[in-house]
Amino acid sequence: MQAVKLPISEALKKQIGRVGVLYGGLSAEREISLQSGAAVLAALVEAGIEHVAIDVGHNVIADIQAAKIDRAFLILHGPGGEDGRIQALLEFLNIPYTGSDVQSSALAMDKLRTKQLWRGVDINGKQGLPTPEFAVLNENSNFAQVLASLGGDVMVKPANEGSSIGMSRVNTPADLESAFNKAAQYQGSVLVERLIVGGEYTVAILDGDALPPIKLETDHSFYDFNAKYIAEDTRYLCPCGLSAEKEQELKALALNAFKTVGCRGWGRVDVMADHQQNFYLLEVNTAPGMTSHSLVPMAAKAIGLSFAELVLTILRASVKGKA
Repeated sequence: MQAVKLPISEALKKQIGRVGVLYGGLSAEREISLQSGAAVLAALVEAGIEHVAIDVGHNVIADIQAAKIDRAFLILHGPGGEDGRIQALLEFLNIPYTGSDVQSSALAMDKLRTKQLWRGVDINGKQGLPTPEFAVLNENSNFAQVLASLGGDVMVKPANEGSSIGMSRVNTPADLESAFNKAAQYQGSVLVERLIVGGEYTVAILDGDALPPIKLETDHSFYDFNAKYIAEDTRYLCPCGLSAEKEQELKALALNAFKTVGCRGWGRVDVMADHQQNFYLLEVNTAPGMTSHSLVPMAAKAIGLSFAELVLTILRASVKGKA
């Protein structure tokens, strides 16, 4: 990774050009995206980068063309922003953009397809990567049987949403059915997976490197939307408390998982560890939050990068063609 430090040269400013910050959008994560976008815009002001804000709505094509941008900083969360659709539009318009490409964005957005890919082979052609056992629910599922097959304590989630939207932790057939109905309100499949009890970690990926892992601790039943974006008592530990050997194992696993899905540039991989410190992959986020509570900026700070320098490093990767 070649981190960008402030102040930056006029040559790099010229390479980056006029940046369109695409944020907002129409998904259930719109409010978080607006906060992320505002933070990115402030960073571009600090760095002296020419930019324009584009709140993505129904007229996105006309808005992008009218903005006359040289590249896009994508900070859209959820469907329409992380699923390959906006990436495909930008490629059609021949505008470079930050983050993963069309195919890997679509794959990573679908937690079910991501898990199926991980259970196959990794980027090196070796045996698949560890992820919790799972099943797909529908209205005809035998909820008692599914629950028993996954150990009796499970997490239910919409396969195509982020920010823990629509998620539930349950341990009875009746609650599993209720959780299914809650998750089914969102597009895509409804996924149920065996609950892994232990430490929860997240690993930011930046320009080909895994940053220091962060351990997440909350008094909630799990790291839900409130714990992520609202609660002030959520604890973020960096250093994460693992031994040097286990931390390196976790970073290598996260980077392998990221590359196996085909992702590039920047993102975040979420991982659980059981009580024996066996790691299990949960998901890849290809456009993670960049709010005051967000995790990628915390990890970047641990290696000496300010928020503005993180934003510039992400942008530089797009200039290099690796975003």
